[in-house]
Amino acid sequence: MPTPTPAYQPPSPAQPAEIQPPRHPSVLSPANLLLLSVLSVFGAVIGIELLVKLGVTPNTAIIGALVAMICARVPLQFFRQYRSIHVQNLAQSAISAATFGAANSLLLPIGIPYLMGRPDLVMPMFVGVSLAMLLDGYMLYRMFGTKIFPETGTWPQGVAAAEAIKAGDKGGKQARLLGAGLGVGVIGSYFGIPMSAFGTAFIGNIWALTMLGLGFLLRGYSMPLFGVAVEKAYIPHGMMIGAGLVALLQIVRMVWRDRPAKSTGAAQASAAQAASAPSIRSSLRFGGIAYIGLATLVALGSGLYAGMSPGMLILFVIYAAFAAFVHELIVGIAAMHSGWFPAFAVALITLLIGMLIGFPPVALVILCGFSAATGPAFADMGYDLRAGFILRGHGADPAFELAGRRQQLMAAMLAFLIAIPVVYIAHSGFFANGQIPPVAKVYVSTIKAGVAPGVMHSLMLWAIAGAALQLIGGPKRQLGVLFSTGLLIANPAAGWAVMVGIALRVAIERFGGTSVRNAMEVFAAGVIAGDAIYSFCSSLIRTRAH
Repeated sequence: MPTPTPAYQPPSPAQPAEIQPPRHPSVLSPANLLLLSVLSVFGAVIGIELLVKLGVTPNTAIIGALVAMICARVPLQFFRQYRSIHVQNLAQSAISAATFGAANSLLLPIGIPYLMGRPDLVMPMFVGVSLAMLLDGYMLYRMFGTKIFPETGTWPQGVAAAEAIKAGDKGGKQARLLGAGLGVGVIGSYFGIPMSAFGTAFIGNIWALTMLGLGFLLRGYSMPLFGVAVEKAYIPHGMMIGAGLVALLQIVRMVWRDRPAKSTGAAQASAAQAASAPSIRSSLRFGGIAYIGLATLVALGSGLYAGMSPGMLILFVIYAAFAAFVHELIVGIAAMHSGWFPAFAVALITLLIGMLIGFPPVALVILCGFSAATGPAFADMGYDLRAGFILRGHGADPAFELAGRRQQLMAAMLAFLIAIPVVYIAHSGFFANGQIPPVAKVYVSTIKAGVAPGVMHSLMLWAIAGAALQLIGGPKRQLGVLFSTGLLIANPAAGWAVMVGIALRVAIERFGGTSVRNAMEVFAAGVIAGDAIYSFCSSLIRTRAH
């Protein structure tokens, strides 16, 4: 086992002035740049292969950290810096960004115009979603540490990655506890139990996760219990529309109450960090303007102006920018609280609303792809920054924390820039062989089928219920968004896993002490990590079998 990396301690006033605090490892150092580049290529290739063959994109963050740990054992000077937990954090940031970016943000959107028989729209779409992906990751970087996305948010996969890196570095009791969790996660996943949902129940907000679990169960058993298929009645979609709109209003309320010099979380005590962190208001203003610009670019580049009136074109640009931005926020909120992000389902909702507005089919293709491109990179960046925040001492040194965030952003941007040519080179071969993401086929079939009679009434009716639930829970619990997320995802087993986990958590918190509760969180992080590792390995095996 490598020598543990000493925990970073900010200098005390008693220390001599000439003693400088350690600098955060740089993405651009030769050894780190080589590692991150190789991991990014690997992550991008794995992401697109799994998405087209299995329809899923696994979380590869922990795989990147493990690769860095293994490389650190090579007895060469060049590999010594990989022993740093901060380098390992950069490694997991890069590979996960490449995986989600290549698969969800790039390949999926360009598959939609190809399936619609409009290959001429693939390149305009590719340019637009590439820029949207880069903006997506940057927006979370700007908003991480605000009241909407605090550093202390749950971000379960981020917690799991951080605990795995810490355990590999220090060993001891925490490593054994994490190892036990890893074993349980792998074994449970082998038997088909969604162990990430089980582990998340021990970490996240109990109210939010309870509603997520209820949503999973109701979606799974609505037909045998009530004789109604909730998805065919558009109940989940309507509830998410209502909950999402109220969540947006709650964010607007935070904006009006926000002060540029304030940030949430453990690091807010430092004036230096507060002065450096963008406010909610400036971040949302920047994002709104940027998405309008990108929507305009895509609309002009794809030639939509030739088939739409000036008024309809302006309406399309405004709605596309709004849909992409709201999609990003809703996916981020769900991911932060639960570890699940319903990117596919929320993009489908924006598509349905676009169909009800009356946009022509070619505009719906652009709208759907542009909306689907935002969200995954945003949520993944949240997981990675949360892991980094834990590894850097929960913001004990604000300057070191901000330096680490910047390096993580650089690692993610490097991964995105590598993912773009990988997808550009690979997509034509995949599409020519009929290997197109299954989700893209759902979008295309929805556009071709049109809107069934009565959909508007159902959406409006259930939007009221979703809005009421979101209002009751408030912005901290996100009851409406999480319940709608559960309803949108057909996974009743995850519902049982969440509810069992919550029941065990309540019992442990009632009868156990502080040390027991802390051990519970480390064990839960191991369970999530074990599930991720098993899912990744089994996905690779199934891909080769195909």
